[in-house]
Amino acid sequence: MHKRLNGKVAVITGAGSGIIDIVFANAGINGVIAPIETMEDEEWDATMNTNLRGTFLTIKHAIPHLKSRGGSIIITSSINGNRVFTNFGFSAYSTTKAGQVAFMKMAALELARYKIRVNAICPGAISTNISANTMIKPEVKEIRVPIEYPEGDQPLAHGPGQPSQVAKLVLFLASDDSDHITGSEIYVDGAESLIH
Repeated sequence: MHKRLNGKVAVITGAGSGIIDIVFANAGINGVIAPIETMEDEEWDATMNTNLRGTFLTIKHAIPHLKSRGGSIIITSSINGNRVFTNFGFSAYSTTKAGQVAFMKMAALELARYKIRVNAICPGAISTNISANTMIKPEVKEIRVPIEYPEGDQPLAHGPGQPSQVAKLVLFLASDDSDHITGSEIYVDGAESLIH
């Protein structure tokens, strides 16, 4: 399967040529939202395995296919763990998202010699179905600190962003238009993280 992005062709693994130009590490879960004290080891591990280990394995196995011609790796991180720390009970999720940004920076430097760019996008609230895999434990209400945003917490759009807005950023990072950008986390949150 091929997809043309600004003159580059992304070849999905298994298409026959063994060449990949673009890798989008986008899988992720919120996992269990719970106080650190009551979170089970398995709940922590499930979030770590999907979000952080999954990112590592995706990129590790893509590198041999990218090295011959270079390309772009894009990792979906989050404002959580990077700019926002007020989503109570999100310790596992936020840890994975901070870890993804650190991993991205290490990978960007390591892979630059092969002309492989590595960047992370950090969305804020986006209208997706991620809540379908989220379990909030009732104990979270005991650790919450009251925070009030009289005008709402999403200044630009007064509501969550749309997947298409995130997709435009991914398309830019996948294209030759971003050929001198690597090792950067880019926020796509309508200024949400600036008031948290």
